Parts: sequence; structure tokens; C-alpha cells
Amino acid sequence: METHLADWLKGTADGAEAEAILRKCVHCGFCTATCPTYQLLGDELDGPRGRIYLIKQVVEGKPATVATLSHLDRCLTCRNCETTCPSGVRYGHLVDVGRKLVEKQVRRPLGQRLVRAALREGLTRRWLFDPAMRVGQALRPLLPATLRDKVPERRPAGGWPTGRHERKVLILNGCTQPAMMPGIDAATARVLDRLGIETVVEARSGCCGAIRQHLNDPDGALADVKRNIAAWWPHVEAGAEAIVINASGCGAMVKDYAHLLRDDPEWGPKALRIVSFTRDLAEWLPEQLAAAAPALRDKLAARGAPKVVFHPPCTLQHGQQIRGAVEKLLASLGVPPLPVADVHLCCGSAGTYSVLQPELSRQLRERKLANLQAGKPDLILSANIGCLAHLQAGTGTPVRHWIEWLDEAMAAPG
Repeated sequence: METHLADWLKGTADGAEAEAILRKCVHCGFCTATCPTYQLLGDELDGPRGRIYLIKQVVEGKPATVATLSHLDRCLTCRNCETTCPSGVRYGHLVDVGRKLVEKQVRRPLGQRLVRAALREGLTRRWLFDPAMRVGQALRPLLPATLRDKVPERRPAGGWPTGRHERKVLILNGCTQPAMMPGIDAATARVLDRLGIETVVEARSGCCGAIRQHLNDPDGALADVKRNIAAWWPHVEAGAEAIVINASGCGAMVKDYAHLLRDDPEWGPKALRIVSFTRDLAEWLPEQLAAAAPALRDKLAARGAPKVVFHPPCTLQHGQQIRGAVEKLLASLGVPPLPVADVHLCCGSAGTYSVLQPELSRQLRERKLANLQAGKPDLILSANIGCLAHLQAGTGTPVRHWIEWLDEAMAAPG
């Protein structure tokens, strides 16, 4: 797509990136067919091709409008379009640039600014979010339905292993997951402990930066990124095998650190090394588990395995381009997941999207749950905290992280 940058954008990093991405787009429209918001709304400007056109207008100098902002806001950033695109258009990076430029030109209403600031500052600070979530869980039966949906029931996390092992990996000291579902990190640590691997949580690390990045706070996101790199660096230097991420949204963000810092001579090389050490749990664990898999498969067969279905988060299958890894692992243990129609489509969680676009998010969840529950599973498994909480709020079928299920399977007698 031929693009002529506005004079005020020429020579800037954002301009160069936007132009390079736009020039790859051939306007074929394949992306439109797999866009969740286009399927719901039927508006060309609420699909990737239309949004790309809007961003192109802005970078060429046409003033952004409230409508431009609204169409970009309705994008889930699920990146399904990237998987579909035959030309390799990096839409996720383009929409980040587009949103940044549009936000500078269009002032949001005060209510929107306050909500987005509360999400940006409240979700990313453990000292704020942890006690707020505990209060919310204690008062959950009294909360209105819309708020209750955002507060998952508290489940015991179980013990954290105390064994010391020569093999060590880092996991993220995340922002929302430890408060909402602490059992995910604990289950990860227990599974790895059984495999002779010690799980290290570096207290100086924190939010991966995705929340700030997607709420158009790039400077705050970069501060989160640099803090994490600095916190993990001594462990990487000391011989940690990997940074293993058990929330696919965070994994997608951490793997983007080198891109975000590509022009920084000090932090760029460190970011490259951090990214080279980063693995999603779904891509890293199957190899570690291979030796133990036959015995676990026999145990599951002897006591009867549940019917499970797996929802691959967009950040796993489109953001990280990891597809089929969890399903293959489950099948190798004698628990093949049930088939799911339209498995590539977003569930509607998308970080803070379910708060900012509740009606669209609800419609996407209803469609996703209808497909997931078509085979009447005993259990819905997924791989990202946002998807887990969002799906559970819409169904009575238990929704768990797949590592929690694996931990319980390995711990069960037999």
C-alpha cells in the first residue's frame, strides 16, 4: 500500500514503523473474514483492513476524529488478522502506533479518561490490586452482577514447594494473576519441583507492561519493561535456564521487549537476551515432561480421565504463534481435548477490553462458550488469566489453567 507520511511524522521511529507495515498491506481483505468485531458489527472500519485505512489517513496528515478513536478502541488486538495475513502485516505493532497518534489528537471524555487511568494504575500495582481483590472476593455475594463477573471466587493455592534444585527457572511476579488466581503460579512451581526444577519469583519484577502498553501509556510500559529486565538480569547471568511465562498475554508482551527497545543502545541488547530466554509454559514444559508422561498416562487411564476442552488464548495462538502445543500434550497423556468450532476466535476478554467494551465482550464470550460447551465437557482449560476469569463468569462449568489440571493429575494417588 503506497504511503506518504505527513511532514510532522517523517524521520520519527513511529513514522518509519507505520510506513514499513503499511507498505506490506495489499488490501486483500483476508483479515476481515477472521476479525471478531467485523463479524459482530459488519462495519468495514471495525475490521483490520478498515482500521489500517484509518491509521494510514492519520499518518498521511488527515486529522483524527472521535470516530477514528472509537473504531480503534473496538479492536481487541487479538491479532487473528496477523495469523490470516498472507503478506506478513504486523497489525499489532501498527495499531499501537495508530492509537498513540490518535490519542494525541482526540481528547477523550472525562469519564473515559478516569476509567482508563484507574485500570492503568490500579491493575499494575500489587499493593493496590491485591487488597482490593481480597475485599472483592470476601464481599463477592453482595456485589452487583457486572462487578461480580470481574471478581473470581477465591480458591486455595496450595503449598509452594520448598525443595532446592540445581536447575532453576524464573516466572513472572505478575500484577493481577497472583491476586485473582494464585493457584496458577503455585501449581507451576509444584509441577516443576516434581521434575527437579526450582521455580524462582524475583520480587523486584512486576507487571509485564502489557496493560500500560494497550492503554496507550508507552512510557509507563517501557518503565515496566526495563524494571523487569534489570530484575531478571542477575538470574540470567547466574545460569537460570529460562524465563517461563504461564500467562500467555504476558508471554506475548515479554517476547516483544526487544522490539520495544530496538532503538535503545543500552537496553536493546539486554532485551534481546531476555527475549531469547523467554518461553511460554506451553512450548517449554512438554519436553521437560516427556520422561514422566507414560506413567502419568497410565495413571490417568486407570482412574478415568475427564472430558476436557481447551481454549487457546489469542495471545498464545496469534500473538506468540504457538498452536496445538497444549492440545498435543493433553493427548499424549490420554486426554485429547474435544474439538471446538471457530477455535481461532477471541473469547472477548482481551485484557481490559471486557471492562471498556462490555457489550461486545459479552457477545464474544457467549459465542465462545457455546462452542466450548458443545461437547459437554467436564472441564474447560485455558492458558491466560484474563480468559480464565472472563469465561468462568459466563458458565457453571469449571474453568482452569491447564497447569492446574496437570498439577492435580500428577498429585493424585494411583
